[in-house]
Amino acid sequence: MTTDQNLMLYTKLTGFRLVVLANHFGCDSEFSRELHDRLAEGLEAAIAQIQAIMALESSLLTDNDEFAAYQLEGAVEIFGRFTINMLDELEIDYETHEYRINGGGWRNALTADDNEVEVNYPKLVALSDNELGSLALIAREITLETGIPVHAARANYIL
Repeated sequence: MTTDQNLMLYTKLTGFRLVVLANHFGCDSEFSRELHDRLAEGLEAAIAQIQAIMALESSLLTDNDEFAAYQLEGAVEIFGRFTINMLDELEIDYETHEYRINGGGWRNALTADDNEVEVNYPKLVALSDNELGSLALIAREITLETGIPVHAARANYIL
Protein backbone atom coordinates (compact mmCIF):
# COMPACT_ATOMS: atom_id res chain seq x y z
CA MET A 1 0.00 0.00 0.00
CA THR A 2 1.13 3.52 -0.63
CA THR A 3 1.46 6.23 1.97
CA ASP A 4 -1.72 7.88 0.66
CA GLN A 5 -3.66 4.60 0.98
CA ASN A 6 -2.35 4.11 4.51
CA LEU A 7 -3.32 7.65 5.46
CA MET A 8 -6.82 7.09 4.07
CA LEU A 9 -7.11 3.79 5.95
CA TYR A 10 -5.90 5.49 9.13
CA THR A 11 -8.55 8.19 8.68
CA LYS A 12 -11.32 5.63 8.13
CA LEU A 13 -10.29 3.54 11.15
CA THR A 14 -10.13 6.61 13.37
CA GLY A 15 -13.58 7.71 12.18
CA PHE A 16 -15.06 4.27 12.88
CA ARG A 17 -13.47 4.29 16.34
CA LEU A 18 -15.17 7.61 17.09
CA VAL A 19 -18.52 6.21 15.89
CA VAL A 20 -18.12 3.16 18.14
CA LEU A 21 -17.20 5.32 21.14
CA ALA A 22 -20.17 7.61 20.52
CA ASN A 23 -22.47 4.58 20.20
CA HIS A 24 -21.12 3.26 23.51
CA PHE A 25 -23.14 5.91 25.36
CA GLY A 26 -26.39 4.36 24.10
CA CYS A 27 -25.63 0.87 25.43
CA ASP A 28 -28.41 -0.60 27.54
CA SER A 29 -26.61 -3.74 28.80
CA GLU A 30 -23.23 -4.87 30.06
CA PHE A 31 -22.95 -7.24 27.10
CA SER A 32 -23.47 -4.41 24.63
CA ARG A 33 -20.87 -2.27 26.43
CA GLU A 34 -18.40 -5.18 26.28
CA LEU A 35 -18.94 -5.58 22.52
CA HIS A 36 -18.42 -1.85 21.97
CA ASP A 37 -15.25 -1.91 24.09
CA ARG A 38 -13.83 -4.91 22.20
CA LEU A 39 -14.55 -3.31 18.82
CA ALA A 40 -12.95 -0.03 19.93
CA GLU A 41 -9.88 -1.96 21.17
CA GLY A 42 -9.63 -3.80 17.85
CA LEU A 43 -9.82 -0.54 15.94
CA GLU A 44 -7.14 0.96 18.20
CA ALA A 45 -4.87 -2.02 17.47
CA ALA A 46 -5.43 -1.61 13.71
CA ILE A 47 -4.70 2.12 14.00
CA ALA A 48 -1.44 1.39 15.87
CA GLN A 49 -0.36 -1.07 13.19
CA ILE A 50 -1.06 1.43 10.41
CA GLN A 51 0.91 4.07 12.32
CA ALA A 52 3.85 1.66 12.62
CA ILE A 53 3.68 0.92 8.88
CA MET A 54 3.62 4.64 8.05
CA ALA A 55 6.61 5.26 10.36
CA LEU A 56 8.58 2.50 8.61
CA GLU A 57 7.65 3.95 5.20
CA SER A 58 8.84 7.36 6.37
CA SER A 59 12.17 5.96 7.55
CA LEU A 60 12.64 4.26 4.17
CA LEU A 61 12.13 7.57 2.38
CA THR A 62 14.86 9.27 4.41
CA ASP A 63 17.39 6.46 5.02
CA ASN A 64 16.69 3.71 2.45
CA ASP A 65 17.55 1.25 5.23
CA GLU A 66 17.43 -2.45 4.25
CA PHE A 67 16.39 -3.52 7.76
CA ALA A 68 13.51 -1.03 7.72
CA ALA A 69 12.44 -2.44 4.35
CA TYR A 70 12.46 -5.94 5.85
CA GLN A 71 10.45 -4.73 8.87
CA LEU A 72 7.98 -2.96 6.61
CA GLU A 73 7.44 -6.09 4.53
CA GLY A 74 6.71 -8.09 7.70
CA ALA A 75 4.42 -5.43 9.15
CA VAL A 76 2.40 -5.25 5.92
CA GLU A 77 2.11 -9.04 5.80
CA ILE A 78 0.92 -9.20 9.41
CA PHE A 79 -1.59 -6.41 8.85
CA GLY A 80 -2.94 -8.28 5.83
CA ARG A 81 -4.12 -11.02 8.21
CA PHE A 82 -5.51 -8.64 10.84
CA THR A 83 -8.98 -9.48 12.14
CA ILE A 84 -11.06 -7.89 14.88
CA ASN A 85 -12.71 -10.46 17.17
CA MET A 86 -15.41 -8.82 19.26
CA LEU A 87 -16.24 -11.83 21.42
CA ASP A 88 -14.63 -15.28 21.34
CA GLU A 89 -11.62 -16.53 19.46
CA LEU A 90 -11.18 -20.28 19.06
CA GLU A 91 -7.89 -22.04 18.35
CA ILE A 92 -7.84 -25.76 17.58
CA ASP A 93 -4.81 -28.05 17.45
CA TYR A 94 -6.02 -31.02 15.43
CA GLU A 95 -2.84 -33.01 16.02
CA THR A 96 -3.16 -33.02 19.82
CA HIS A 97 -6.98 -32.77 19.85
CA GLU A 98 -6.82 -29.70 22.03
CA TYR A 99 -8.47 -26.29 21.83
CA ARG A 100 -8.41 -22.99 23.65
CA ILE A 101 -10.78 -20.08 23.79
CA ASN A 102 -9.57 -16.47 23.90
CA GLY A 103 -5.95 -17.45 24.45
CA GLY A 104 -6.72 -19.34 27.66
CA GLY A 105 -5.37 -22.71 28.66
CA TRP A 106 -5.43 -25.63 26.25
CA ARG A 107 -8.22 -28.17 26.83
CA ASN A 108 -8.48 -31.71 25.60
CA ALA A 109 -11.39 -32.44 23.26
CA LEU A 110 -11.14 -36.22 23.56
CA THR A 111 -13.65 -38.22 25.56
CA ALA A 112 -13.70 -41.97 25.85
CA ASP A 113 -15.93 -44.68 27.28
CA ASP A 114 -16.09 -48.46 26.90
CA ASN A 115 -17.45 -48.26 23.35
CA GLU A 116 -15.74 -45.38 21.56
CA VAL A 117 -13.46 -42.39 21.54
CA GLU A 118 -15.07 -39.10 20.61
CA VAL A 119 -13.56 -35.75 19.71
CA ASN A 120 -15.83 -32.83 20.51
CA TYR A 121 -14.56 -29.34 19.67
CA PRO A 122 -16.63 -26.25 20.37
CA LYS A 123 -17.84 -24.27 17.34
CA LEU A 124 -18.00 -20.55 16.82
CA VAL A 125 -21.60 -19.41 16.45
CA ALA A 126 -22.04 -15.94 14.96
CA LEU A 127 -24.11 -13.44 16.90
CA SER A 128 -27.29 -12.36 15.16
CA ASP A 129 -27.86 -8.78 14.05
CA ASN A 130 -30.39 -8.54 16.86
CA GLU A 131 -27.76 -9.53 19.44
CA LEU A 132 -25.25 -7.08 17.95
CA GLY A 133 -27.74 -4.23 17.85
CA SER A 134 -26.33 -1.04 16.36
CA LEU A 135 -22.91 -2.66 15.97
CA ALA A 136 -24.15 -5.01 13.24
CA LEU A 137 -24.19 -2.27 10.63
CA ILE A 138 -21.00 -0.66 11.92
CA ALA A 139 -19.10 -3.97 11.79
CA ARG A 140 -20.23 -4.58 8.20
CA GLU A 141 -19.23 -1.05 7.20
CA ILE A 142 -15.78 -1.46 8.76
CA THR A 143 -15.20 -4.61 6.72
CA LEU A 144 -16.50 -3.03 3.52
CA GLU A 145 -14.59 0.23 3.89
CA THR A 146 -11.28 -1.08 5.26
CA GLY A 147 -11.11 -4.75 4.26
CA ILE A 148 -10.56 -5.74 7.91
CA PRO A 149 -12.83 -8.63 8.90
CA VAL A 150 -14.87 -8.09 12.06
CA HIS A 151 -16.07 -11.25 13.75
CA ALA A 152 -18.64 -11.49 16.52
CA ALA A 153 -19.10 -15.09 17.55
CA ARG A 154 -19.28 -17.09 20.75
CA ALA A 155 -17.77 -20.48 21.39
CA ASN A 156 -20.49 -23.07 21.83
CA TYR A 157 -20.61 -26.84 22.16
CA ILE A 158 -22.89 -28.21 19.47
CA LEU A 159 -23.58 -31.87 19.98
